[in-house]
Formats: sequence, C-alpha cells, structure tokens
Amino acid sequence: MLTSKQRSKLKGLASTMPVITQVGKGGITDNLLKTLSEALEARELIKINVLDNAEEDAGMIADNLAQLLEAEVVIVIGKKVVLYRYSSRDHFAHIEL
Repeated sequence: MLTSKQRSKLKGLASTMPVITQVGKGGITDNLLKTLSEALEARELIKINVLDNAEEDAGMIADNLAQLLEAEVVIVIGKKVVLYRYSSRDHFAHIEL
C-alpha cells in the first residue's frame, strides 16, 4: 500500500511520462496483461490511456488491472491510469519512494 507521500512522488514522475498503451473496446486481454506486466518489470511505473469505446470506465479498469498485475493504482485522472509495481530485477535503478 502506498502512502500519500509515495503516491505524490509517483504522480510527479508520471506527469512527464508518455502513455505506453491503450485499453479500448477489447478490454483487458491476456496479451495486454502480458505487455503491461513486462512494462512494469522494466519501468516500475506506467501510464495507460482508456479509450472512449472501452466497456468500463477508467476507474474500474485501473482496479482490475492492479489486481491482475499485482500492482498499485497511483492515480486515475480522466481517461489516464498510472500503475506502479516494484520490479524484481536485480541491478536495476529502482524508483526510490
């Protein structure tokens, strides 16, 4: 569970990050989960865009993704979702919280 200070720091880092993928009409697929899991392992912090044609709202998608990926929802702003998961890789410059 992230504290408010940790969440604030991650929000600041995410503000300049590009969106890495989009969730649309197809919803959450196995391929999407694999891609996002690999991205979290490589970056620890990712930003996702939820398209207007998605069947669920951004908050629901964020909660589902966080649960399936064992990640934390940092913030949901409009159609943007930011997720964080500590990387298990060795010799990696982890985000210091």
